[in-house]
Amino acid sequence: MSQHLPSRPRVEICSECAGLSRRGFIKSVSGAALLGAAGTMAGVAPLLAARTVQPAGSRPAETAVKALFDSLNPEQRKIMCFPFDHKLRSFISNNWHVVDENVGAIGKLYNPEQRELIRQAFKGVTSPEGYEKFEKQMKDDGGGFENYTCAIFGEPGTGKFEWVLTGRHLTMRADGDSVESTVFGGPIFYGHAVEFNERPNHPGNLWWHQARLANEVFQSLDGKQRDRALLETSPADEDTVVRLMGTTEGIPGLPVGELAPDQKGVIEKVLRDMLGMYRASDVEEALLCVQKSGSFDSLRLSFYKEGDLGSDGIWDRWMVQGPSLVWYFRGSPHVHAWVNIAHAVTERRARI
Repeated sequence: MSQHLPSRPRVEICSECAGLSRRGFIKSVSGAALLGAAGTMAGVAPLLAARTVQPAGSRPAETAVKALFDSLNPEQRKIMCFPFDHKLRSFISNNWHVVDENVGAIGKLYNPEQRELIRQAFKGVTSPEGYEKFEKQMKDDGGGFENYTCAIFGEPGTGKFEWVLTGRHLTMRADGDSVESTVFGGPIFYGHAVEFNERPNHPGNLWWHQARLANEVFQSLDGKQRDRALLETSPADEDTVVRLMGTTEGIPGLPVGELAPDQKGVIEKVLRDMLGMYRASDVEEALLCVQKSGSFDSLRLSFYKEGDLGSDGIWDRWMVQGPSLVWYFRGSPHVHAWVNIAHAVTERRARI
């Protein structure tokens, strides 16, 4: 393992990102499950609780990461291999490279066989539909998959490890459950910019439909509910936004538990769509986290007046937050989405 490591991540403050990424399972879980109905979630819990730490060879993404690690030559390892406890492993930003993209970009550092292994790891942490959307996002925002970067922390097959894929508007991870109690192996990020200053209806944006669904919930609220849900100032567009609270105390917004069943159903549709971008095992773990932290009713829903493109009352920025979940959708001037989901309160300081 090389010790010739950069002291900090490569973070780009680009002109377009000022200020410095399974349908089968989800469809099988009824709306009541995600809504946290006690009986249904109790039925799902044994399946999820039975899930144990799996070796790299049992999952496609981790299998590809192990094969990639074994194929690296010494010079490649100097560039993209890090100790497991290196600070870069849990870093996140809207636009950054875990290694120097001038030498470590996927299209530069790796041979064709290795690039295919990286692509298989990428496919392995997404659903088929999610993979297609992320691939288009990478092409639109970063010029394509080949311009993104990745790194391996630890040593697959011999101990804890994590693979991290980074670039503009994207951070993804695969860890084989090496990072305990954490979904996705840590905080993740996705986004998309059809243009820097998008129009109010965000034509062509891959993720704007998620905000439209969320705004359906807002439109269904009565006056008092809107007063609680609608806040003036949005959170900072930075890594601190995904720090987990571990409790509902101090979390602003409207408690989901106070909504009517049909309103909860629309929120469920939003979360189902967002989770549906990722692989089934991560979806299962995310659902378990929600259940353990007080179920769906423990979440808070917030919308923000700040950043309302066109001043049309269709809120571009919104957040779902609970003791062990943060999903912040900042839709102006284009989409940035910050995500962090974990099991235990005591684990939260290790995430960010």
